[in-house]
Amino acid sequence: MAAVSAVTLVAACGDGGDSPSPVPTGAPTASEPTDPGPFLGECGSVTDDEVAAAFAMPPFTMITRNSVGCEWEVGGLGGPSVTFSWYRGSPIGRERAGSELIGRPAQDISIDGNPGFIASSSGILCELGVQFDGDFAHWSVMYGNSRPTADPCDVARTLAELGVSRMQR
Repeated sequence: MAAVSAVTLVAACGDGGDSPSPVPTGAPTASEPTDPGPFLGECGSVTDDEVAAAFAMPPFTMITRNSVGCEWEVGGLGGPSVTFSWYRGSPIGRERAGSELIGRPAQDISIDGNPGFIASSSGILCELGVQFDGDFAHWSVMYGNSRPTADPCDVARTLAELGVSRMQR
C-alpha cells in the first residue's frame, strides 16, 4: 500500500510532458567560469619565522605543508595554531557564510585592492579571506585555550598583507 501511495505521489508531481520545465526567474544557473587568481606561493609566501613573529607564541611543535596550505601548531590538536589555505576556483562567499552561520559575523575588508572578509570570536579566533579573481586565500588564527599574546585578527591581517605583497600576478 505504501509503495502505491509513493508511486501516486511521484506521478502527481510530474507535468506529464516531455519538455523540460522552465527555470524560475531569479533561480541560480550554472556558475560562469572564472579566471584563476595569481600565484600565492607555498604557505601564502610567508616564512615560518614571520608567522612566529606575528603569532608571538612559544616555538611551533608541528608545521604541516601540503598542496593546499600550511598549518603551524603549538601544543598539538586544539592548541594555538595558524592555518593558511588557498582555494582555487572556489567562491569566497561560501566560506564567509559558514563563518556567519556559526556565530562569527563577517565584516568586509580590502587588502591591496582585493576584497575579502574578516570574522572573529571572543578575541581567541580570527578568520580572514581575500578574493583573487576565481580563487581566495584563507587565514585562520586560533589561540585555543591559551591566553592570546596578540589580537588574532591583527595576526591574520599582517600575514595576509605580507602574502599579498609577494604574490605573483
